Amino acid sequence: MPNYTLHINGQEKSVTADADTPLLWILRDELNMVGTKFGCGIAQCGACTVHIDGVATKSCQMQVSILDDVKITTIEGLSDDGKHPVQEAWKEIDVPQCGYCQSGQIMTASAFLAENKNPTTEEIREAMHGNICRCASYNRIEKAVKIAAEKLS
Repeated sequence: MPNYTLHINGQEKSVTADADTPLLWILRDELNMVGTKFGCGIAQCGACTVHIDGVATKSCQMQVSILDDVKITTIEGLSDDGKHPVQEAWKEIDVPQCGYCQSGQIMTASAFLAENKNPTTEEIREAMHGNICRCASYNRIEKAVKIAAEKLS
């Protein structure tokens, strides 16, 4: 099996894996970074969202062999102290119910707000549409994204 050096949360991590192993399983099984969740395995639910070079990306379909020379950020690396404005807004609104999808939701929202600091409601809904919440916390998620945008401006 080949060796890969991945740049995750500002650190280099070496892993040995088959070329087609999804990043999600590298994170969870090889590196014990379990904040990124498995949801559907077909890139439809968003639970496994991470940032790849700042872009929200579903890690369940990203093969380790194509991740050379990219910067990967997981929920564990979004903030050293859990005080990223999106994380703070999530706490302020008390968004999670079961919490399972929340790391993916937060990663999608933070990548979106890095590009759009003053989004409309429609832009928030469009940006977040690829993340499914089984508890239907969508109104609280939308409100938290608006609050995080205010914190970032």
